[in-house]
Amino acid sequence: MLNDCSSPLTLLETRRSGKPREMVPPGPSDEELLRMLSIATRVPDHGKLSPWRFVLVAKDQREAFAALLHRALSQEDGSAGETHHAKADSFARQGEALVVLISSPVREHKIAAWEQELSCGAAGMNLLSAAHAMGFVAGWLTGRHAYSQIVSAAFCGPGERIAGFIFIGSPGGDLEERPRPDLGEVVKRWQPPSD
Repeated sequence: MLNDCSSPLTLLETRRSGKPREMVPPGPSDEELLRMLSIATRVPDHGKLSPWRFVLVAKDQREAFAALLHRALSQEDGSAGETHHAKADSFARQGEALVVLISSPVREHKIAAWEQELSCGAAGMNLLSAAHAMGFVAGWLTGRHAYSQIVSAAFCGPGERIAGFIFIGSPGGDLEERPRPDLGEVVKRWQPPSD
């Protein structure tokens, strides 16, 4: 299912994130998801290191994912109550597809870790754009689960960390356009320093 955009620029101009909790079926097929992930890898990657990974959490694994989030809450946050656990339950089950983006920098390499982390962010952005181009909506979330040591240990190897949970599905309604920055506030022309 492809978006009906008249040009690649229109596609980029109309991309926006969807709220995972509002996503509905259908989600991408396995073939569509693999195509999105292939597009996601087409990013600047100084050194050809592929300093990112994608971990797919299938629909039939969402109960196990929810159990992991509950265990992390119970062990890492003594003040977590029913509301926190209900939110974790909802988080685990939202969206039709779930891709966990892992930052996996190659340590002790001449390419700075910062450059590798930027490449990971670009892979995440490409995944969002690919989902949009194929007629789906995607939302990239982090939050407490991305920084949990217990959750991270279930997805990451040594030196890796969760860059985000990317949920993909169909929009359950019209997507809200959020305010975008005024270019005058975020774009400046460089002035050479005076001697």
